[in-house]
Amino acid sequence: MSDTKLPKALSSPRTRSLALCGVLVAALFGVAAFVPLPYTITWPGLTADTLGSYQDRPVLTITGAPLRSTDGELRMVTISATNPGQKTTFGRALKAWFDPDEAIRPTETVYPQSNPAKAEQVTAQQMAESQDSATAAALGYLHLSPDQVKVKVDLGDVGGPSAGQMLALGIVDKLAGDGKGGDLTGGLKIAGTGTIDDKGTVGPVGGVPLKTQAAARDGATVFLLPKDECTDAKVNTPKSLRLVPVGTLAESVAALEALRSGGSVPSC
Repeated sequence: MSDTKLPKALSSPRTRSLALCGVLVAALFGVAAFVPLPYTITWPGLTADTLGSYQDRPVLTITGAPLRSTDGELRMVTISATNPGQKTTFGRALKAWFDPDEAIRPTETVYPQSNPAKAEQVTAQQMAESQDSATAAALGYLHLSPDQVKVKVDLGDVGGPSAGQMLALGIVDKLAGDGKGGDLTGGLKIAGTGTIDDKGTVGPVGGVPLKTQAAARDGATVFLLPKDECTDAKVNTPKSLRLVPVGTLAESVAALEALRSGGSVPSC
């Protein structure tokens, strides 16, 4: 039996070298697909109405002052993420890159602590500080004394600082509404995100394109966000959602008033 001969073009040294390189590249991609990367996968998370309940418990419990019955919703919005100890492979990251419902972010920007237990402690502490700042900002806006009015926030195991603005608005609405006997919401489903400090300054949080998707999914038609995140918010914005940028709690209240009255509302 005679040997089968390859065509001359396939048996040249250059062709054999290119073939070998192709095999090596393919092997490298095969290995890379399973090598863990320092990235975290994120996607639209839960929302919770700060005027209502979460996991069958009131989000806001306020004592020391008369409370109003409210209509409409003021929803804080979150993103979900892979656990801090979970490794992301190249293949999984590539899938998330092309999926409009997911995003990949450097793990240190999502979890300042790489240790899962410490990461959970950090996000819990951020939420506690956010709650305190939201209470201080809302009571300061209403000129009420924190020695008289007490606020308890219950969002279960939700962590991070991004609920601050919506918690502050919820407190204002429950205590004073629009100041004229009406609701801040005007009966609408309002969602939003943003940190807040004791003075009422609203700050950026990240992950806004995913949060707008979560807001629209849960029925919101208006989304309050920090001014600095307008550009990010316009990525894959749901058509049903109106973006309203603000810089302070007072601006948030004013924007909601303009929505109710048909006045000029800031936009991205």
